[in-house]
Amino acid sequence: METQNIQVDSNNSLSCEEREPVWNLSSLVRKNIQDLTPYACARDEFKGRAANVFLDANENPYNTSFNRYPDPLQEEVKARLAEIKGVPASCIFLGNGSDEAIDLVYRVFCEPRLDNVVAIAPTYGMYSVCAAINDVEYRPVELNADFSLDADRLLAAADQHTKVIWLCSPNNPTGNSLDRAAIERILREFHGIVVVDEAYSDFNNSRPFRLDLGRFPNLIVLNTFSKLWASAAIRLGMAFASPEIIALYNKVKYPYNVNQLTQQQALRMMSDIQQVQYWRAIIIKEREALLPAVAELPICKAVYPTDANFFLARMTDADGIYHYLIDRGIVVRNRSRVQLCGNCLRITIGTPQENSALLGALRQYR
Repeated sequence: METQNIQVDSNNSLSCEEREPVWNLSSLVRKNIQDLTPYACARDEFKGRAANVFLDANENPYNTSFNRYPDPLQEEVKARLAEIKGVPASCIFLGNGSDEAIDLVYRVFCEPRLDNVVAIAPTYGMYSVCAAINDVEYRPVELNADFSLDADRLLAAADQHTKVIWLCSPNNPTGNSLDRAAIERILREFHGIVVVDEAYSDFNNSRPFRLDLGRFPNLIVLNTFSKLWASAAIRLGMAFASPEIIALYNKVKYPYNVNQLTQQQALRMMSDIQQVQYWRAIIIKEREALLPAVAELPICKAVYPTDANFFLARMTDADGIYHYLIDRGIVVRNRSRVQLCGNCLRITIGTPQENSALLGALRQYR
């Protein structure tokens, strides 16, 4: 089984420390962020020195293991993650879910009511939600009818105030991977930040864009512990980028944004990669069996290709089928009101038992 996405790939990865600077990052950063003096954590002051009496942070001295503030930069987690992902620790940001990494893009680069961002449509909804929260214009550009990317239209939507282009690959809710050549063209021709969200990339064998940070200094790649690592509850997201961009993330983030329990659980998960590989193999096997089974149903018009742990299916009556499944205790996502997704349900690949229950219910629908 191919498992390149959760193993070190030192032969293919390009050090983001050694690339030649080819653009001016500071010209993209908001002035108030450039001028910001970040909050200094108490633990930063003695970093690198031995200490065993801590009287600096107004902590309660009791309840050991929970009374101290966590590592603000999650260095142990990043060191292990660097080994697995083939990316230097200096090129890794960890946040409270990927949503923090998304929000920080706006807070670092986008001036409210002046700048804008461009994104594909349909795609993950938090890009537009964070744009609205930060008072930044959001410009969606529809994908082609087959959910493929039109680089020309995406680039044409950008102007002198466009700071960011959002790309999700494999895309949510469509499940398909975007054309790599088109993404690389956008990275070359657009002079702002390009974010490639690879939350679901671990369920296919394509080369992840995080290994190309050295080629594209304007690239930010997102990933998460929620999907492959089966750890949505711990809320741990990743961003991979140049050390300069990561430094900006760390400058703006809240001091202790990832709690100690989350850091401990992440280390625990990364100590058992074999278990994660096993889960991945089952999900892919179930995906290969479930998609054709759903496609054969009379109530299904089309099942779209997917590289993720979910798929999009166009139904004869998505609203009716959705509520029918709810009544039987089966929850899927109704995407009928999303651009290009009329009458579509998004269905996650579950356990063999859950997938059998879904198919059994759909076969009985009248």
